Amino acid sequence: MEEAPVEEAAAQKAAEPQEQTRSPWRRVYLMARPRPTRANLFALLLAALLGFAIATQVSETQEQGLEDLRQDELVRILDDVSQNGERLDTEIAELESSRDQLRSEGGSVEAVRSAQERLDALGILAGTVPATGPGVTVTLDGDGDAISATVLLDAMQELRDAGAEAMQVDDVRLVAGSYFTDADGSIQADGQTLTRPYTFTVIGDAQTLSSAMEIPGGITESVRGRGGQVTVTEQDEVSVDALHRVSSPRYARPVPEPSASR
Repeated sequence: MEEAPVEEAAAQKAAEPQEQTRSPWRRVYLMARPRPTRANLFALLLAALLGFAIATQVSETQEQGLEDLRQDELVRILDDVSQNGERLDTEIAELESSRDQLRSEGGSVEAVRSAQERLDALGILAGTVPATGPGVTVTLDGDGDAISATVLLDAMQELRDAGAEAMQVDDVRLVAGSYFTDADGSIQADGQTLTRPYTFTVIGDAQTLSSAMEIPGGITESVRGRGGQVTVTEQDEVSVDALHRVSSPRYARPVPEPSASR
């Protein structure tokens, strides 16, 4: 009868090391285990609702098509498609007409005419040929405090922004690379000395050019605020006859066109 307590004591001693081994890990588990607090449950509910809303929105976006649009929206889409189709048909007809003209017996004449028109346009832009047309003359007068090289440069830029197609100041043709500098009490344009008053002769839409020179805060207001004078005159026809001498570029080279085999 006395052997039973002995066996129970031996079993307890054998279990003690295992219990001591498991106790630290158990304490870690109990510390890391999430506790079902009210805040945790509320956050879980919000996350579930957000996920459901996102899934629903994605599904509706993927399934939405023309059948879900209103009648006025469908009519607008149809009008846009029709207008684009008509525009493309017009472009196709023009291209086919040009192709037929080039293929016909007078094709060489048409090609020469198109090339000449392109050459004339490039000549006007480059300043190598005289030009005539409607436009304005802009005269700026004042001392060095009112008018400087920067003022004339700003005036040229304002005229370009207003749609000037050709212009000159005094006897200097103004092109893309034109510049103004202050030198020895005078102003130079492309290295040529200008004389007061400084007159711009400009070809373009006369009313647009004239309005652009009178915008608040523009060059006209600036010159008058410094004691200078600006006079803008609209004309039915002006002549830009000063020519620009084109020099060969030192660094720029044209990019060769890719061959047809590529």
